[in-house]
Amino acid sequence: MSSTTPGRSAQNERELVLTRVFAAPRPLVFQCWTDSEHMKNWFGPRMFTNPTCQLDVRTGGTWRIVMRGPDGTEHVATGVYQEVIPNERLVFTNIAEDSNGARLLEGITTVTFEDHGAGTKLTLRTRMTGLVPAAPAMLDGMEAGWSQSLDRLTEELEAV
Repeated sequence: MSSTTPGRSAQNERELVLTRVFAAPRPLVFQCWTDSEHMKNWFGPRMFTNPTCQLDVRTGGTWRIVMRGPDGTEHVATGVYQEVIPNERLVFTNIAEDSNGARLLEGITTVTFEDHGAGTKLTLRTRMTGLVPAAPAMLDGMEAGWSQSLDRLTEELEAV
């Protein structure tokens, strides 16, 4: 993808790379990304819940999560798994939708899982493109949202 696309500006695109080390074995960290009962507990910013968390974790499978904010507003995220290598790598598309199913943001995320001593090093690389005028504000919150999700993942791993 080129850095500029007709009708889009650099402020409508964002790429983020986050690395975390978890004090948990790689299969467990991977399971928390691929089991809906785990993922619904940690995905999304703090104070958000996930009343819907559907994962069909296989190449070509889909995922759909409805995050509910503290004010009751629901945020729909969907995508398709492009690559699934158990305990090593997940690649999936990300689509943020409005309440009518119109796309607000779209992108792709790659998550890699590596042994790190007795724990796991996770690297998340995501790139999103905004499709609506309000997209720059949404993209501005991307790092905080993913960082809070990974903080919540730490808590989920500690609870297992």
